[in-house]
Amino acid sequence: MKKMLFSIPAAMFFMSSFAFAHGPVRQKTDEEIVINAPAEKVWGIIKDYGDMSWHPGISSVTNQEGNKKGAVRVLTLASGGTISEELKKYDEAKMSYSYKITEMSTAQTITHAGAEEHVPVLPVHDYAATIGVEAQGADKARVFWKAAYYRAYMNNDPPAEMNEEVANKAVDNMLKTGLTNLKTLAEK
Repeated sequence: MKKMLFSIPAAMFFMSSFAFAHGPVRQKTDEEIVINAPAEKVWGIIKDYGDMSWHPGISSVTNQEGNKKGAVRVLTLASGGTISEELKKYDEAKMSYSYKITEMSTAQTITHAGAEEHVPVLPVHDYAATIGVEAQGADKARVFWKAAYYRAYMNNDPPAEMNEEVANKAVDNMLKTGLTNLKTLAEK
């Protein structure tokens, strides 16, 4: 009986230590905007996977394979740097597509915990997203953009440049900026 009484607190101690020793938690960002324009018009602006001229944060895009599953586009950011993304799913009828970041250039190199760390241009890891348009009557559309990702630093105790707060802020800004400009363009 004494052994059992001792083993319960010991087990609780070891289990609680695992709770504090975890790495990053998957983050999610869901943005949406209602646009005063027909869904088909809005979709017409964003449907080409190789054209992100509607997003002010992207200065150019290269894509050789169009809207075909597996197509890779390389985004050159207005702020500098590149992001490569692979098209995972494209659905013309549902006016949506999903993609995943496969590679990013380095924005800066820092030293953290005695090691050199490369901070990517978007401070995230394992980023995947879906963007789509839904009709809201004849002359309105709802555009949604959902992303899931981890912070860029995959070990415990991340540096300030690669923690959850920085990752969330960067992704939120990217999605909101794109959707706000899309609304402006579509409502012209």
